[in-house]
Amino acid sequence: MGVKGLAVALGLATVASQAAPLVSLPGDTAVIPSWDLASSAKVGSDLSALSKPGLDTSSWHHVGTSRCTLIGCLIEAGVYKEDELFYSDGCPSKDIFFNGERVASSADQAGSYVGKAYDITRLVRDRNALVIQVHPTNYYRDLAIGWIDWNPWPADNGTGIWRDIEVRQTGAVRLEPLRVETQLSRHLDAQPVVATLKARAHNLEDVPLTVTAMASIVPEAGGQPIQWTQTLALAPRSSADLILTTTIKNPQIWWPRRWGAQHLYNATVSAIPASSTSPSDVAHTTFALRSVSRSFTRDNSTIFHVNHRPFQVLAAGYTPNMFLRSARRHWAQTLAYAAAMGLNTLRLEGKLEHPGLYDLADRAGIMLLPGWECCDKWEAFPYNNHLPADVLRMGRWADADYRIARESLRHEAEMMRNHPSVLGFLIGSDFAPDERATRGYVEAAREAGWQVPLIPSAAGRGFVSDSLTGPAGMKMEGPYEWVPPTYWWDNDGKGKLGAAFGFGSELGAGVGTPELASLRRFLSDSEIEDLWKRPNKTLFHMSREGSEFTTRQIYNAALWKRWGAPTSREDYLVKAQLMDYEATRAQFEAYVAMWSNEDRPATGLVYWMLNAAWPSLHWQLWDYYMRPAGAFFGVQTAARMEHVVFDYVRSDVWLINRTPDRAGQRRVEVDVMDVHGRTHHRSVLTVDTAPDATKKIGSLTAVLESATKHQDAVFLRLVLSGGDVILSRNVYWVSKTRDVPDWKRSEWFVTPVSRYADYTSLNQLAPASIKVSGVKGSGDAVQVTVENTAAIPAFFVRVTLVDADGNELLPVTWDDNYVSLWPQEKYVLTAKRVDEEHWKPAGLVVQGKNVAARRVELQ
Repeated sequence: MGVKGLAVALGLATVASQAAPLVSLPGDTAVIPSWDLASSAKVGSDLSALSKPGLDTSSWHHVGTSRCTLIGCLIEAGVYKEDELFYSDGCPSKDIFFNGERVASSADQAGSYVGKAYDITRLVRDRNALVIQVHPTNYYRDLAIGWIDWNPWPADNGTGIWRDIEVRQTGAVRLEPLRVETQLSRHLDAQPVVATLKARAHNLEDVPLTVTAMASIVPEAGGQPIQWTQTLALAPRSSADLILTTTIKNPQIWWPRRWGAQHLYNATVSAIPASSTSPSDVAHTTFALRSVSRSFTRDNSTIFHVNHRPFQVLAAGYTPNMFLRSARRHWAQTLAYAAAMGLNTLRLEGKLEHPGLYDLADRAGIMLLPGWECCDKWEAFPYNNHLPADVLRMGRWADADYRIARESLRHEAEMMRNHPSVLGFLIGSDFAPDERATRGYVEAAREAGWQVPLIPSAAGRGFVSDSLTGPAGMKMEGPYEWVPPTYWWDNDGKGKLGAAFGFGSELGAGVGTPELASLRRFLSDSEIEDLWKRPNKTLFHMSREGSEFTTRQIYNAALWKRWGAPTSREDYLVKAQLMDYEATRAQFEAYVAMWSNEDRPATGLVYWMLNAAWPSLHWQLWDYYMRPAGAFFGVQTAARMEHVVFDYVRSDVWLINRTPDRAGQRRVEVDVMDVHGRTHHRSVLTVDTAPDATKKIGSLTAVLESATKHQDAVFLRLVLSGGDVILSRNVYWVSKTRDVPDWKRSEWFVTPVSRYADYTSLNQLAPASIKVSGVKGSGDAVQVTVENTAAIPAFFVRVTLVDADGNELLPVTWDDNYVSLWPQEKYVLTAKRVDEEHWKPAGLVVQGKNVAARRVELQ
């Protein structure tokens, strides 16, 4: 029997005591289901006494969860309310005692990602008690889960039992976790696939054993199982690898979403000693048939290949809850939102989450790009002087750090290796690890049976050994603050900043303004007023104190210049959503368009960030309360599988096809209209499209110069159709004066603007009247029809789904939103529920830049 301990760190004692057995048969594995908590200041630190069965814990805190950090546990126990903790001011080591005896010291179990198994067979009794004392961390000293400048550090520094602790029962033979290795040919499902199951077997007895390994592979969706056996002889107290190979004759291939189906297989190996008819241990896993590799462009940028097809990464940086309280429902919602936006990948920088997220990603077809984090002890290598002073003061890596890091990679690789959603692993973020660390990581990955790329860093800085990992092939040059849409279609002339090219591992315009309903949940009325009355004020909900991102000063300067000084709170917020929508749309559209660029293709981007660890005012595509807003819908528009987009710099029109198989003739309607509803241009382009390709199909330079001769700003509508089906619809607001980045004054986090676009004339739009109706669908959808009955455009119309009390229904996905309608134009939107909870749609709230808010009851 063994206890598997994972990352914890608290200045308290944690006890689990079970009257009923957690496991009863060999091969059984169970999670410690709940905990009693108390501070060591209250109960003392005699862990031998505290870990004996029968201890009275009635005065302790009780939590009915298998894992939680200190603050997370206290929230679970009702001591704190989560919303009250977002005004907060150590982790990776612990002592483990079982039934009065030490199982591991804090030196043995150190590091947020070091998972270990401990044999407690001789200690087990009829009644058992487990005590874990966790110790405070220091992000600058320990290989922990840190937060850099994403948000303030949590009050507990993220310390606690953040992953499950498992109890496992075996017989005389114990099996390590099962791994599956496959090799896919370029012919994919046309040829059989060889699959190898591997598991290390341990003889726990003092006598030799002969073991029969029974293996099976079964398609999860149903089908004929593959079963076979193999015999292995084990010397006393020895271990050896079980290696079982078979052929899958009619392979079902796993594909990323929108490329194909997500076929999965279940694999099982049972170890049966010759003296028994029952398994001594059972190892099982889920796997898929897919391959991942990477190549490099002429300028040495990474291109990922999935199942031998080039795969442009459209991603964003994921973060868990600040108190590490993520759960399966939250992960499912996150993946549903990412899929709704058209993203195909999430990057996990130093927040590698739980196996449950990987399992859900496998089923959703969303790729994951995990790796270590930057800017703290994880990158305190001898050569790296680009670190906070506190990290340098706490010291470079010592021998123990190299050991912990290696063990961490080994554990994470073992956890991830069978998941088809894993695209690779970044062993460095801003800087690659030094040679000693790199060799340790490579060895650990090899031992774990790692089959996808191991990438030295997300930035291409620091030590890189091509012989060990190959080059990084990624860039991390920013920005992280607001830049205009023209930034993404232009460049600094040096091939470093700006234009969509290469693989951008983290970059974005720093947007993600929450809507008013969310702001009211974490800001006071006066703080909300500060957003538009004191635009340069330092704000608590921006970033960690001392970072470059504690104000909205750069963002607000652009808003004031481009849209005019806000006249009210509501005016500020709608202008902010316009800015956010425009910013994310431009970034993703530029990258998608440049995928087929022969000189410097745009091979991938990771938007900074996907979501927020706490209620935040930026760096998110939806807010902490799962409310999508302008940034979300800007990405959704840009990432459609077939699309037509506008180049903000050259006024070109691009045709986008991200599908693996669609081709044929397409129709593109181009319309330009002014604020008075006058049409300045109308044309139709007939073009051919090809799978996974982009191309320029026309120029609007002369059209827009003519349209803006007597207008400061006009609207441009691009509608793409295939036959009678509208594939995408895209409306831009185009200024006579274009934004001009000031490349020479660029800093690592932003490029200033020397001249701003002027959209102030759009504030003078006359009110538009619209008709709105909503119909409940088959139970999980609501269809909304919006019709502009005015003679002018209805600009930036937002539709919200509410219950009978007027509360917005969340989480929810829309196929489009924040839409701008031509006069007399009718458009249909569809909202779908994400999960089973809180789905009682009763009405709609509709409002826009020039559309007064009103509620409409559903039919």
